[in-house]
Amino acid sequence: MNLSDWRRRIDEIDSKLVELLNARSHCALEIGKLKQAAKLPLYQPEREKEVLQNAERANPGPLSNAAIRRLFERIIDEARAAERDAMHKDAASAEKDP
Repeated sequence: MNLSDWRRRIDEIDSKLVELLNARSHCALEIGKLKQAAKLPLYQPEREKEVLQNAERANPGPLSNAAIRRLFERIIDEARAAERDAMHKDAASAEKDP
């Protein structure tokens, strides 16, 4: 494969990554709704630890486990931010519709 072939392959993978990250975020938002309904805290450190350990176990390389951990920490942070945004939007909608 030449340079443009490799770049095209990366572009295809990036597109799939975006799709998968958004699918994962959708799942996290649904879990957030269930937690909110059950009055559970959004942040559950034991679950986060489990997710990070699972990601490291699934890692065949060439990325190091530390790199995988950093990427997943960022993914989790962004999912948590999306949950907070969704909660604020839901709260704002509830205030508008008495």
